[in-house]
Amino acid sequence: MSGLTHFDPEGQAHMVDVSGKAVTDRIAVAEGFVRMSAETLALVTEGRAEKGDVLSVARLAGIMGAKKTADLIPLCHPLSIAKVSLDLTADTGRPGIRVEATVKTSGQTGVEMEALTAVATACLTVYDMVKAVEKSMVI
Repeated sequence: MSGLTHFDPEGQAHMVDVSGKAVTDRIAVAEGFVRMSAETLALVTEGRAEKGDVLSVARLAGIMGAKKTADLIPLCHPLSIAKVSLDLTADTGRPGIRVEATVKTSGQTGVEMEALTAVATACLTVYDMVKAVEKSMVI
């Protein structure tokens, strides 16, 4: 299984040894989108969702998701995360919510999976909080 770093020569999964890598500043940015009707988007942006402030809860969920990445993705290294930020923006043209996560650390491995997990968790939270109104949303 040449080129696949998460497999040993026998094809068994293992966590990659990063101990020989230098500690460097790492940053990753990931983006997602929850497409919904204009009516549902208005409900979210006007703060009328029955479950509460959708964007604030989704932002917190994304931060929590980034911090839990190593618990969710089996071969991810547990990392000391220096920063997680999420930007949730209403897009009336598409319509829907754009989610962008930025994750930073100084370490021996990157934070791409943490950024992706943050976006996925935030998008799923948006869906969960308004699915009673619109089940046809697309992430």
